[in-house]
Formats: sequence, C-alpha cells, structure tokens
Amino acid sequence: MTRSGVALLGLLALTATAPLPALAEGMAEAAVNQVLADPRVARALEAIKADDARTLAEQRRLTEIPAPPFKEAARGVYLLSRFKEVGFADASMDSEGNVLARLKGSGGGPMLVIAAHQDTVFPEGTDVTVRENDGVLNAPGIGDDSRGLAALLSVMQAIKTAELSTVGDVLFVADVGEEELGNLRGMKALFRDYPEIDGFVSIDGLGLTRIINRGTGSHRYEMVFRGPGGHSFQEFGLPSAAHALGRAAAKIAELRVPAEPRTTFTVGTVSGGTSVNAIAAEARMTVDMRSNSTEELLKLEQRLLGLVHEAVADENRRWDTDKMTVEVKLIGDRPAGETPADSPLVEVAQRSARALTGAARVGLSGASTDSNVPMSLGIPAITIGGGGEGGNWHSRNEWYKPARAWLGPQNALVLVLALTGLDGATAPVLARRK
Repeated sequence: MTRSGVALLGLLALTATAPLPALAEGMAEAAVNQVLADPRVARALEAIKADDARTLAEQRRLTEIPAPPFKEAARGVYLLSRFKEVGFADASMDSEGNVLARLKGSGGGPMLVIAAHQDTVFPEGTDVTVRENDGVLNAPGIGDDSRGLAALLSVMQAIKTAELSTVGDVLFVADVGEEELGNLRGMKALFRDYPEIDGFVSIDGLGLTRIINRGTGSHRYEMVFRGPGGHSFQEFGLPSAAHALGRAAAKIAELRVPAEPRTTFTVGTVSGGTSVNAIAAEARMTVDMRSNSTEELLKLEQRLLGLVHEAVADENRRWDTDKMTVEVKLIGDRPAGETPADSPLVEVAQRSARALTGAARVGLSGASTDSNVPMSLGIPAITIGGGGEGGNWHSRNEWYKPARAWLGPQNALVLVLALTGLDGATAPVLARRK
C-alpha cells in the first residue's frame, strides 16, 4: 500500500463514527487510485465497456415502457425482474413503488444509496417508440432517466459478475416520483424508511464533467379564484375571477428576486371562464417558485402569496363587494440543500470522473433532482451523469447518442467502491453518520 493509502486508512479509522472533515490534499486521489489499481475492478470496468451495446439495448427497452407521473408501475415491475436477474434475488418493491436491492457489506462500513428514477414527464398515451437515425436515438425519456436506469443495472451486473464485495452496504434504488408533481415522493419514502443512510448518489443526466451538489428547492401552488359569475352585459358590475387572476399575475410579474442565490418564479398555466360574454365565475393558475436557498424560497413564497390575496382584495374593492375569493393549494414541495464542495463525497466523485474521462476539471452546479431530499436532511448527496450525449430534455424530440457511454456506469462503479470501501483492498471514504 502506498504512503498516501496508509494515511487515508488512518484518517478513516479516526472518524469511523463521526462526520468526516474535508479530505486532506491527495486523499481523494489515493482512494480512487487504489480502487482503479485493483485487478478485480479493472476486469469489471472492462466488462462494462464490453457490455456497452447490451446496456444501450436495455436503455431502449426501458424507454418503451411508459412511466408517466404516478403511473410507473409497469416499468417498476420490469425493473424488479431485472434486479433479480442480475443477481439480487432479494430485490423488492416498497409501498411507494421504489424498487430496491441491497448489497451487504462485510460490516462496519457506511450505507450508500445509488439511485435512478423510473418516471418521465410525459402523460399517459405518449408515443415512446425509440427511433434511430445515424446512431442517434430519439424518444421521450430516452435520456431522462432511461439512461440512468440502464447505467444502474450495468453497475449491478458488473459487481455480481466480478464478485466484488464492499465494506459498507450499497442500496440500489429505482425510484418513483422525481418528475413534475411527483414531488420526490419516492425519495421521501426511502429516507423515511431507511434513516441509517449515510450517503446518496443519483444517476440523472448524462455528462461526467458536471456534478450536481446543490439542490434547487421549489414550491408550486395552484390558485383558484372564485366569484358569482354572470352575464357580461346584464350583470356587469360583479367581480370577475379572470380579472382577479390577471391582477395577481401582473403583481407577481413585478417581483424582484436575488440573482445569487439563484431564485426564480413563473406563472406556469392559466385557465378559466366559460364564454367570451360571461363574467368568469372561476379561474385558476399555477405558480412555480425556485431557489438554491431555503431562506430565499420562503421569503419569495411569503411575498408572492401576499400579492395574490392583495389582488383579490383589489378586485372586491373595485366592485364594492366581498364575493371574490381565492383558494391557495400547495401542489409541489421540493426542499433545497447543498453538499459542500469540500465534502469527501464530492471530492472523490470529481477525482473519479477526471481519472476516467481525462478531463482537467469537473465542475459543480445546482439543479432539482432526487438528491434534494438527502441534502435537505444533511446527508451527503450528489447527482452524476449516466454517460453519452443528449438533449431536448422533457420534449418529445429528446435525443441520445451513445458516445463513450460506458464511462457513465464505469464512473458510478468506481465511486461506489471508493465510498463504501472495496473489501480486502480499501477502506470506505464515506463516513458513518451514527
């Protein structure tokens, strides 16, 4: 073992039951290098590359199993069968629809979750047939997150085929509810049921030179404006739900929010009224608010909701009435959070990606992913890419190109082994929280 490897073991031994501080310079590199130098891992990485075509075929197969929000069941059933086929006979599906398989470690190590989400943003009935043209695949959800699921299965297959064992436990999860109004329900259920989780990695997106370590929080509301309604001429003078909505939208449009931490808002949809010559009795709109800061998100929420009620009061005042009301319903709640840049999880992930891709730099960024939930709980979490190239996310023209796609599952495997420890070779970098 190298001198830096000995130093790493000493550091981990001192912090086995306490939060691990930032790794000393070179420790992340040592941990990754030790994993990469192991002959068993080298064989597993070669097997992942050799299996690239089958992994792509798996990605296509998954894409063509519809998984609209709240209707992921068919894809979940298929994934459960695949988890078992690759060697995890005890794989199961929880009450929320998450599919789980646990790799038991040799003992005394941390518990790491590595996950990819089942659901897509596309409604039931969407044509999810995969079409190929000059090596580029097109289909709704082909990258987000069918690639993540295929990469997850590739890692699981490689671990079983190479007979790799870890010090800590690894929980593989294909989760539900990541997209749209799924509200991260799969992750919320997971962390409710497994409070012993010490770290989390999500495979979502493609590129390996960007790691998501900041979770963008969001609150989403539906506002339903209601009034008496009536004929536009004969009953002119009654308050209009459409006018009240318009007043609220105009006030919201004038809000000012900080550029840093990045904070945003939008009135996403509006609807209502029954006829061009009727005073609207009902109108509704949905609003999305986001921020990388929980504090700023809550401040924005308070101001925005205040403006909505102010708009209703203005409409009532305009017509000297109290008949206009608004019902405000929270329809989405994604917590914000952050894993510090000097966290061992982040540093090892950066080193692994650099080692495999040859990139000089692996950047950090923020987004809303499954990692939001553990981040908000103070649990180290990041989101990494599944490999390949793609674009047009959340559109029916989503595309994917398998350019050096094997690097995605290879990176995920190295990260898992470095964090949980390769039994008989390396100590875990990820610390136990309890």
